[in-house]
Amino acid sequence: MSGYHSPQVDVPIRLNTNESPFPPPESWLDELSEIVRSIEWNRYPDRGATHLREVIAARHGVSVNQVFVANGSNEVLQTILLAYGGAGRRVATFEPTYQMYAQIARVTGAEVVSGERRADLTLDEFEIERVMGMHSPAVTFLCNPNNPTGLVEPRENLRSLLDQATGIVVVDEAYAEFSEWSALEMFSEDLPMAVTRTFSKTLSMAALRIGYVVAPSWIIENLEIAALPYHLDSFKQAATVAALGFVNEMEDRVSVIKDERERISKFIGNLDADVWPSGSNFILFRPRSAGATVVWNALLKNGILVRDCSSWPRLEGCLRVTVGTESENSSFLSALAEALSS
Repeated sequence: MSGYHSPQVDVPIRLNTNESPFPPPESWLDELSEIVRSIEWNRYPDRGATHLREVIAARHGVSVNQVFVANGSNEVLQTILLAYGGAGRRVATFEPTYQMYAQIARVTGAEVVSGERRADLTLDEFEIERVMGMHSPAVTFLCNPNNPTGLVEPRENLRSLLDQATGIVVVDEAYAEFSEWSALEMFSEDLPMAVTRTFSKTLSMAALRIGYVVAPSWIIENLEIAALPYHLDSFKQAATVAALGFVNEMEDRVSVIKDERERISKFIGNLDADVWPSGSNFILFRPRSAGATVVWNALLKNGILVRDCSSWPRLEGCLRVTVGTESENSSFLSALAEALSS
């Protein structure tokens, strides 16, 4: 097997990994020194991350036994697949989507089955029925908004998936704050649906690595069996609780990013390129005349790194750009216009 890779290049403007372009609030950074001094470093952390889970549960109006927290949403996904994947089981994805679903599923020994999407890259009700009926997956993944396309799935497609699913449905909402709706609106203790989230995007905490899942308590119980003891350290728990005190300030930045997202989309739409509507903090586009690799290299020469998706199945000729600061976005658009015109 080969690992998951997101190639990095040392450039002035990095717009390839869907991070927040803004640092966390200074007030939160000031609190960290107090947090460091308050920790009993010679003691193991709270194994259940109880206080952090209580804060997250209150934020979403669920109970603490319906929340599981881990080191980034990828570890949440891994824990789900350790509990529900494995040899003799199937895991379903609908491509193109986030590559780590299939990667982690195969590492756990599960068989990965893939469904196709419509031409507009949304789910197809008949394809859902085919995949569920033919393969009976133990776990089905839906990324919403989808990565790398940025598309927000219509609600009825998730309802169709839940109606026909043969196992649990994992709705990955890493970019939920940028979207127009959330699967948490459908959440129920009786529904076999787990909704994963991350603090890497909206809360500007990609370096801290914190993710969580809201799921029925019977799913959470199985995740706690699969998780390692003391998997979440004391500093991370306390730092995240403190960061959640700045949610309003951080969510104000979401509005800025969404405004910039619309500016970028409209600008690209007036160039020699196709652009997909986005409900996330990134945009997928396809140069029409110029090749994706040529455009990618032209941007790189201008010190701008975007994600080259052109070799991914079903995304031939596509590039993906993360929404950055206003000045970074302007530099990107100027360089892109030059690359496409030449």
